[in-house]
Amino acid sequence: MNEERLRVGIVGTGWVAGEHIAAWNKNPRAEVVALCSRTMAGAQEKAKELGLDLPCFTSMEKMIQAMHLDAVSLCSPNHLHCEQALLAAENRLHIVLEKPVALSLPELRRIEKAVKKSKVKTITGFVLRWNPLFQIIRSMLDDHAVGELFYGEVDYYHGIGPWYKQFSWNVKRKVGGSSLLSAGCHALDGLMWFMAEDVQEVTALSTKSKAPEFKPYQYDPCQVTILRFKNGKVGKVASSIDCKMPYFFNILLLGSAGTIRNNQVWSHKFDGQTKWAEIPTILPDSGDVNHHPFQGELDEFISAILDGGKISTGLDWTVKVHEVIFAADQSARTGKPVKLPLVV
Repeated sequence: MNEERLRVGIVGTGWVAGEHIAAWNKNPRAEVVALCSRTMAGAQEKAKELGLDLPCFTSMEKMIQAMHLDAVSLCSPNHLHCEQALLAAENRLHIVLEKPVALSLPELRRIEKAVKKSKVKTITGFVLRWNPLFQIIRSMLDDHAVGELFYGEVDYYHGIGPWYKQFSWNVKRKVGGSSLLSAGCHALDGLMWFMAEDVQEVTALSTKSKAPEFKPYQYDPCQVTILRFKNGKVGKVASSIDCKMPYFFNILLLGSAGTIRNNQVWSHKFDGQTKWAEIPTILPDSGDVNHHPFQGELDEFISAILDGGKISTGLDWTVKVHEVIFAADQSARTGKPVKLPLVV
């Protein structure tokens, strides 16, 4: 490995890939050196769009062999993530895994085994972790601003219809997966991080809008999941990608000494408080990937690789989140609660 500058390959050249490329290249300790797409035209078009003169490939394996890489970003459609992650791990490349990292529990276990064997580092694209509001809330919880949490809800509402770039493949069960796998995983990741306890059991229900533009979905795009945590806390995640409304990310956390409601707080630490205290900050209020804090994510990953720093959304954490997703999807299908952890 070049200790001064990581050599990075990008796999997939869609919307999110541009943000990965920009974030890698903005850090002086890394450089994107190659692009890989299903078609040569797709890779060349992305390079031209970004004003980059880079080698382009249609085979991830050939890119790895030719370019002496240190790391890859997997920005391809969901159903390709597993095999690509296995190939990267086999070649001892550090991996940025766009969510979801897998579409089934067996796939997840294969990735987990391969990464542990190769000892490479991974980070998963739960990119809202680096949103300023998420960071502020975590700091308030660590400071016991609202006491001990006993209930939380984090919800993802984002109408993903024909007007959205990923719609054509996201609607397919074998690619999009489910409402949580496709997008609502950001909300689940946030809730589990805030509650800071392992999930013991989930119960979920799902449904679907009758609006004609959402008819192509092969799975229920709207799902509500109730979570029971091991210490008795409970929580709820609603994920709707077939709603008709502006993008909305909802956070409500009830504690023994106060409440956090998005960027508002009611706290025992504010003597004489008569109304919600509002925190002026950047909210997670857009589905546009240009709004997402990829720089924070990639800077943390680069530091972890070169300096041994922490990784907020490493594979151990990612496995926990995905297990809950698979349990929730199973509960929605069967109408029965599902206990954690899951076994293949």
